[in-house]
Amino acid sequence: MVEVTPIREMSREAWLKLRKTGIGGSDAAAICGLNPYASAIHIFQDKISDELEIKDNESMRQGRDFEDYVAKRFSEATGYKVRRSHMLYRNKENTFMIADIDRLIVGQDAGLECKTASAYNSDKWKDGQIPPHYLLQCLHYMAVTGKREWYIAVVILGRDFLYQKITWDDEVIQKLIAIEKAFWNQHILTGRMPAPDGSKACDELLNQYFHTAKKKSSISLIGFDEKLERREELLQMKEKLEQEQKQIEQEIKLAMQDNELAFTEKYRVAWSNVETTKLDTKRMKQENPEVYQDFAQTTTSRRFSIKAA
Repeated sequence: MVEVTPIREMSREAWLKLRKTGIGGSDAAAICGLNPYASAIHIFQDKISDELEIKDNESMRQGRDFEDYVAKRFSEATGYKVRRSHMLYRNKENTFMIADIDRLIVGQDAGLECKTASAYNSDKWKDGQIPPHYLLQCLHYMAVTGKREWYIAVVILGRDFLYQKITWDDEVIQKLIAIEKAFWNQHILTGRMPAPDGSKACDELLNQYFHTAKKKSSISLIGFDEKLERREELLQMKEKLEQEQKQIEQEIKLAMQDNELAFTEKYRVAWSNVETTKLDTKRMKQENPEVYQDFAQTTTSRRFSIKAA
């Protein structure tokens, strides 16, 4: 059911190339439109491009470094022994599905996914919740390996340690396989970009990919009038909703007057003092133009606007 490729001695470059040959656990939620950090278009671009995305940041570094600690805490809390597999798994039936898992649980048909979270995101884990993109990641690993159970453990930095067990859900897993299969066949194999999904990640990728406009170039948009009309309707609805939101906030402020905090049975409301310091660039430009010029930075971006013809 599963093919394995040893990755313990593999270079990072070779590992990144191997990842391009299939859909991994962190890709699954993006394809389903449930990853807040990546979109289906982003996954498409990563898989078909020859470029290796060797991006890294402090959050990713901490996630890797804390993996051992999370696994240790899980073992202490459950009494289960865990081990690294040092393998990349590929489902034999659906060869486009791959998995690079954190840990296997010794003596059980189960795996473990290790996570870290900031205190700011602790509410996403309360009352036994699992963030949807992490849940799909674990279900993907189960679909690839055939294992009937998966655990996810998280250290909420400075706050808490939690873990949850995920059991095989045939209906959900079959739907996930179908979505991934359709994505692979309809987009990766054909080279046809998936439709935008409205996510911030998709917006960022489009701005990055098409970052500079060709001056004085233009095209005719065929078949977009209905979409543009719908956009106008949505803008009007948004304006009305924002006005209603502001009205509610103003009513609360009137009730609070000069109090900083207010409480209801369900909510805590704060209207606090905030001090900010801003650089008066207009004055600097007038009084110290040379200093202003030394620190001025020009950036190029694209502004998107729509007007009636």
